[in-house]
Amino acid sequence: MTGITLRLITAGLLAAASASYAMAQDATAIRIVLPEQPANLEPCGTIITNVGQILAQNVVEPLTVIDAATGQPRPKLATEWSQVDPQTWRLKLRDGVTFQDGEPFNAAAVAFSIERMTGGKLNCNNMAKFGDAKLTVTAVDDLTVEIKSDRPEPILPTLLSVVMVVSPKTPADKAVNDPVGTGPFRLKTFNTQTVELVSFDKYWGDKPKVTAATYVWRAESSIRAAMIETGEADLTPSIAIQDASNPETDFSYLNSETTAIRIDAAQPPLDDLRIRKALNLAIDWDGLAQLFGDDIKRASQMVVPGINGHDDALTPWTYDAAEAKKLVEEAKAAGVPVETEITLIGRNGIYPNGSEAMEAMVAMWQDAGLNVKLTMLDVADWLRYLQKPYPENRGANMLQMMHDNNKGDAAFTIPIFYRSTGNYATVNDPALDKQVDEALAATGDDRTAKFKALFAKVRTDVVSDIPMFHMIGYTRVGKRLDWKPDITTNSEIPLANIGIKS
Repeated sequence: MTGITLRLITAGLLAAASASYAMAQDATAIRIVLPEQPANLEPCGTIITNVGQILAQNVVEPLTVIDAATGQPRPKLATEWSQVDPQTWRLKLRDGVTFQDGEPFNAAAVAFSIERMTGGKLNCNNMAKFGDAKLTVTAVDDLTVEIKSDRPEPILPTLLSVVMVVSPKTPADKAVNDPVGTGPFRLKTFNTQTVELVSFDKYWGDKPKVTAATYVWRAESSIRAAMIETGEADLTPSIAIQDASNPETDFSYLNSETTAIRIDAAQPPLDDLRIRKALNLAIDWDGLAQLFGDDIKRASQMVVPGINGHDDALTPWTYDAAEAKKLVEEAKAAGVPVETEITLIGRNGIYPNGSEAMEAMVAMWQDAGLNVKLTMLDVADWLRYLQKPYPENRGANMLQMMHDNNKGDAAFTIPIFYRSTGNYATVNDPALDKQVDEALAATGDDRTAKFKALFAKVRTDVVSDIPMFHMIGYTRVGKRLDWKPDITTNSEIPLANIGIKS
């Protein structure tokens, strides 16, 4: 089949689907096309892009939300909070809120949701943001809770923005695909083809303009862009730069994502610092950047500018192929098994042009003298390598990642990756653990300085990752919607923020 024939067939299918969709379309119902199928609809996994973009602030809601402009927490299901002592916070809860199954929202429901998240019976991705913190929740009265942590948590109200409150009827010991929350939409359907959300009539807040949303998924950026152009869908949150060709519908935005490669520093030959440095030096960063557009920014650390702890003075790794080869040769001469196969684990659909970037990086590492092979996985299999416990027989590996921190503070990043108990960590250094704990307990300028020192140490002495780019996102929005993306779009797409043009 020729490329022209394939394009004609694709165009015909899209046109037919567009006509069918338009005929059946409710003016207040929208269709969103995502790059990949969600692995599940577990509310404890909303930090995973394809889960959060569907559930967060639509079906389930947190206790606080982060203001995209200031990075400060604002009320959601909690209306106010105060610090009782360095390890205890008291929160007032919103009155008149009901879960979508009719259960009342109260202090007991909050205690249940936090215990479900932190109790260890459930493999909870969102728990990664808390590190190994232990939280105890006490109901003071029906609409007041006290949350006590096992160590000082000066930004606990900010951390609570990843606690998705669920109905107390939710199973406490297993992941679910039928989430029940307090949000303006309830789940109608979830199968291998689609997710459907419909309005929750008893929502406590303002009634959204959108009354229903259908989510579908297509891997190819060009297909997603064409679906919006033909009217088959109304919105796609992520397209490749080469497809962002229409200024009337395509919007670029600085998102909060940092692309990176995590190095499994416990596995030989990756346990050798020279090899980890060589991996960073072997990449032609200017050439790689052409896959992502002129506006992206090289990353020297795993948080974007504007996050408390980001160090503007920290420089990214430069391209030095000769030095990379030299370090590999030195490691080989010292007995490091540099010929060992290293698996680069990529994720299909993680970001536009992501697989092309991985293929290019593998070629550069092979040129440096390393035996790197690429394996691309769908999100469900990829998640097994992202979070502890890692597969036992994984061998030498690196992991393609995109880390989102739009919460205003490096506490959402540093303990996850660099404390030995961190859910995504591959290092085990007691001295580094102590440094992390001291930074997390600090406040004000001292907190900022300690975070900067940690990023500098990781950059120079630890080298357990390969920071790539702070990303620019490209979104296509159908002409009937009144909506534009912002820094939170890679984490969530609140349907209540979407207007429909008359």
